[in-house]
Amino acid sequence: MDHFHWFALRSVPLVGNVLFRRLLERFGSPEAVLRASDAELRAVTGVSAAVVASLRGHDPRPFAEAESLAVRRAGVRIVTVLDDEYPPLLREIADPPPYLYVKGSLAGIGRAVAVVGSRRASAYGRGVTERLAEDLARSGVTVVSGMARGVDTAAHAGALRGEGRTIAVLGCGVDVVYPPENRTLFRDVAERGALVSEFPLGTEPLAGNFPRRNRIISGIAHGVLVVEAAERSGSLITARIALDQGRDVYAVPGNITSGGSRGTNHLIRQGAKLVETVDDILEELPGASAPRRCPVPAAPQLPPDEATLCALLGAEPLHIDEIVAKSALTVGELSAMLLRLELKGAVTQLPGKYFCTN
Repeated sequence: MDHFHWFALRSVPLVGNVLFRRLLERFGSPEAVLRASDAELRAVTGVSAAVVASLRGHDPRPFAEAESLAVRRAGVRIVTVLDDEYPPLLREIADPPPYLYVKGSLAGIGRAVAVVGSRRASAYGRGVTERLAEDLARSGVTVVSGMARGVDTAAHAGALRGEGRTIAVLGCGVDVVYPPENRTLFRDVAERGALVSEFPLGTEPLAGNFPRRNRIISGIAHGVLVVEAAERSGSLITARIALDQGRDVYAVPGNITSGGSRGTNHLIRQGAKLVETVDDILEELPGASAPRRCPVPAAPQLPPDEATLCALLGAEPLHIDEIVAKSALTVGELSAMLLRLELKGAVTQLPGKYFCTN
């Protein structure tokens, strides 16, 4: 599909993301917007005389033609807000990009968690990030981050190690490898997920781009996990944006003597959920389903009633409501028995009040 008219409308001065969406909702396509009469345009909220003059006086062809050619040569795909592949949660933010430059695929994101943190992460921060990202990936959660040094890099690497999907939202064009030492990671993320940017091809990683891309990182995800952040950092900006977007915020506690932990510890004091294991995140995600199957070793010696309950559970995780229905026990009786079995190491409680035998 040729996205010439998308590029053309986006290049018009005074037509930002919010106004682009209003025009698209009114006329149905960028091409129809560019063909609309002055009277039709002025009927759209936010379209002033200055906007109409900009639409009439600006020649979008040089940028649109050059960008169309560059996209084809770079093998980059354009995913518009009208496409099914466009991240559904991103559509809900106040100013979603009208289209995204994509290397890889955004299809089937499902549940997603953004992981952000310091570029100067400590060994502790990098290790925790990799472990949590790997566990999220193994639980079927898409890991979203920004491909920066430190925590971002560890998040993508952990997700790949967990054989899951990861999305990198860039503060530059998707054809610009930054940081340069992540060239191999760029390739792997594009193969196992997606590289994403709202910036035109060739855009350099300018400092002002990164705060802007943060709203996309949080906008794609159901929640944002912050690992190691100073009191004033881009990660805390992302956390504030996430709250404005109605997303959950999680934080990993850090060493109270470390400046790199002050931001995350402050988030926890302000109400962010403290995260020690992946279960602390999974239990908050909407639509959480039973995790992977549990192995079934030889059962320990148990009293008859507990042995019967273990036989009922088996290897397939069951929700507590299902167990109540199948066991004919009251909730109180069942809860007490499950607790005893957990203490004996015979049963494991999984996120979402699922249980299975060990």
